[in-house]
Amino acid sequence: MSGMWYDETFNDRVRFGLRVKETLFRQQSDYQLVEIFDTFELGPTLTIDGIYMTSVGDEFHYHEMIAHPALTTAREVSRVLVIGGGDGGTAREALRHPEVDKLTMVEIDGVVVEASKKHLPEGFGSWDDPRFELIIGDGIKYVAEAAENSFDVVLLDGSDPVGPAKGLFDESFYRNVHRILKPTGVFALQSESPTFLEDVFLEIQRTLRKIFNNVRPYFGPVPIYAAGPWSWTYASDQADPLDIIDARAERVEAVTKQYNRDVHRGAFALPNRFRKELG
Repeated sequence: MSGMWYDETFNDRVRFGLRVKETLFRQQSDYQLVEIFDTFELGPTLTIDGIYMTSVGDEFHYHEMIAHPALTTAREVSRVLVIGGGDGGTAREALRHPEVDKLTMVEIDGVVVEASKKHLPEGFGSWDDPRFELIIGDGIKYVAEAAENSFDVVLLDGSDPVGPAKGLFDESFYRNVHRILKPTGVFALQSESPTFLEDVFLEIQRTLRKIFNNVRPYFGPVPIYAAGPWSWTYASDQADPLDIIDARAERVEAVTKQYNRDVHRGAFALPNRFRKELG
C-alpha cells in the first residue's frame, strides 16, 4: 500500500485522507476491522472500520483533553474508570496524576489493545503501571453491574455511535454512569463533531442534562478527525469544570503538549450557534 492514500468518508460530500507508507496491522476481530498504517504525515495511525481513531503525530490533542479537564477539577480522583480507549492514550494521561490509586480500563475488543501494544510506540499507553487494570469486556455490562458510588472519574473514550459502541450513547448507560459515580465525581466523554454530527452532539447534551446537574461541552482541534473543532462533554452533579485545582494542573503542564489551564478554560467557551439551547 506504499504511497497509496487511505480515505475516511464522512458522507457523500466529505472525505479525509492520509498518504500511507505501509500497512502495519490488519485484522477483522469479532467486532470490527482493526488496522494500523504508518503514514507519512502522522506516523502510525489506528483506524477501526475505516474510521480514523488516533495517530502518533496528533494523539495528544485528543487524549489530553478528554482526561485532564476532569482530573484537574474532580474533588477526588483515586478511582478512575475508562470505558473504551483501547489504544491506551486516555489511561496514560489520567495516570499522570499521582492521586490516582487505581485506573480500570474496560475495552470490548482485545485486538485493539494487542495491536496498539505492538505497533504504537512504547509510552503511548501505560500498560505496565501498577495502578492500571485492564478488563477485556463489555463496558455497558461492566457499568451496569458496578457498585454505586464506586468511581471518582469516568472517562468514555468510545468510537462513533455505531456497531459495538452504539449503546455507549444511550440514556440508560448514562444513568448507570451517574449511579456508579460519587456525588462529587466527574464524567467526561467524546461527544462527536459539532459540525458534521451536530444532531448527535446536541442529543448527547440533552440526554446528559436529564441526569446530571452540570453539563458543559468543550471544544478543541483534533487534526486527524478533520471535521473542524471536536467536542467533549463534562458532566457532574457537584464539580465545576472551571474550578481548576492548580497544583494538579501545574504538574501535568510540565509534560503535556496541548493541555494547560488557559486552553482548559478557553475550551469551554460556547459558540454562538449553541448558546440559545445550551447556554
